[in-house]
Amino acid sequence: ETAGVPLVPGYHGAAQDIETFRAASNAIGYPVLLKAAAGGGGKGMKVVEAENQLAEALASAQREAQSSFGDSRMLVEKYVLKPRHVEIQVFADQHGHCLYLNERDCSIQRRHQKVVEEAPAPGLSAERSRAMGEAAVKAAQAIGYVGAGTVEFLLDERGDFFFMEMNTRLQVEHPVTELITGLDLVAWQIRVARGEPLPLTQEQVPLIGHAIEVRLYAEDPDNDFLPATGTLALYREAAAGPGRRVDSGVSEGDEVSPFYDPMLGKLIAWGENREEARLRLLAMLKETCVGGVRTNLAFLTRVLAHPAFAAAQLDTGFIPRHEAQLLPPVSELPAEFWQLAAEAFVQSAAPLQRLDDAHSPWSNHSGLRLGLPAETDLHLVCNGSARKVRPNASAHLDGDWLTCRSELARDTAIASKRAPTEVERRLRAIRQGDTLYLQWRGELHAVTRFDPIAEVEASHQHHGGLTAPMNGSIVRVLVEAGQAVEGGTALVVLEAMKMEHSIRAPHAGTVKALYCSEGEMVSEGTVLVELDEASA
Repeated sequence: ETAGVPLVPGYHGAAQDIETFRAASNAIGYPVLLKAAAGGGGKGMKVVEAENQLAEALASAQREAQSSFGDSRMLVEKYVLKPRHVEIQVFADQHGHCLYLNERDCSIQRRHQKVVEEAPAPGLSAERSRAMGEAAVKAAQAIGYVGAGTVEFLLDERGDFFFMEMNTRLQVEHPVTELITGLDLVAWQIRVARGEPLPLTQEQVPLIGHAIEVRLYAEDPDNDFLPATGTLALYREAAAGPGRRVDSGVSEGDEVSPFYDPMLGKLIAWGENREEARLRLLAMLKETCVGGVRTNLAFLTRVLAHPAFAAAQLDTGFIPRHEAQLLPPVSELPAEFWQLAAEAFVQSAAPLQRLDDAHSPWSNHSGLRLGLPAETDLHLVCNGSARKVRPNASAHLDGDWLTCRSELARDTAIASKRAPTEVERRLRAIRQGDTLYLQWRGELHAVTRFDPIAEVEASHQHHGGLTAPMNGSIVRVLVEAGQAVEGGTALVVLEAMKMEHSIRAPHAGTVKALYCSEGEMVSEGTVLVELDEASA
């Protein structure tokens, strides 16, 4: 504030009691945003729509902040509606020099965390870019900052911008800045730490083309983007090359645990312009294959392919505004999918005998029946659904690709004034042990066989039981057996990957039983609370 950097109206004082925050929030006006004073990355951040939500949100945000940063101090600010999130990469040396390396737009977010980042920010005028860059440098110089840092701003529809926070480190999205400047920011950090001056002046900072980055997360977009855990049974990255970069920290076979951030890697593409970068990144996403753990891979593809993203219509409400297209309801897999899965399953199985004789009946995947066609019924399961399917040689598997022919849609044929015809399609079909990963409509689905006779339904399900939506630890048990609760009441607080999730009563009722205690580690699907519905 003293340095002249524009601020969002808010309270940033030392007092941390609920009454202070209540008074500040009432003075600012709801909705407000609670934020961890010592952190970022969406951790310890809660939007509060009304006063009756403040106490619970503050307590949860403080616990997240303490867990993530070792500091529970909070601040509260006015929640700016429909903003863009634009940040400035700054660099300062030990000789008093400080400059900014263009800007990045990080408006595509879920759970207040960035998912897509790009540089430079689309549609930002040179004057606005310069004003934000100069404000960022003022902020860094005001605290005597040295090294790489990022000053983050909210940019409203009128073009006004407000300081949000400063991340005093090199951030996840720094590769897009490296790609549009041609600079190695890690090398810069080392040189600054050795006492060397910055190698460029502000006027010499390059701006070349456009770059876009997406974050590949182990999470379930269909379940409010909650973190996912498990073993990476399949992990194949897109090929790197000109304009293509992959930064990752995992490999096939690794275990994704609930103790760390759920990010698996970053895919970054550069182009002469934004559209070239977007199409190149879409191609990289389509080459990436992950199995064994739920990820946001298909969701990222839908974001980049969305017309609003292609038109650079960006703000922090992008995902909820386009939720119908980005998070379509899970639909039943069609008969064609199951048929192709059966074909790929049979053809990907290793022959049992006579590897030297392809014509031997003992090398036939589909079995031998004397005097009758060779037929096999497969019992397959995918996404919780089971089917009995008989392969019919409708597709051919070659390596990891399944080739099939299907008739063009009738309306397509009518529109083109041609007779219906067949088209050839190639789908990924990757066999990993007893699991087949089959691509369908841009997403890999895990298909396995099951024995219908041996299949026994789990016996530990409880009527009215509320289960853990993810692996994690129980940080708070807020009710006790026999307690009457209203619908929406928080019953248990679960923490995973430094983020909290409240298990709430779906309806009014009485807590019949508790199956968890504070500090306990639980697995996804574990029953935590049994709730009886209130009688009318």
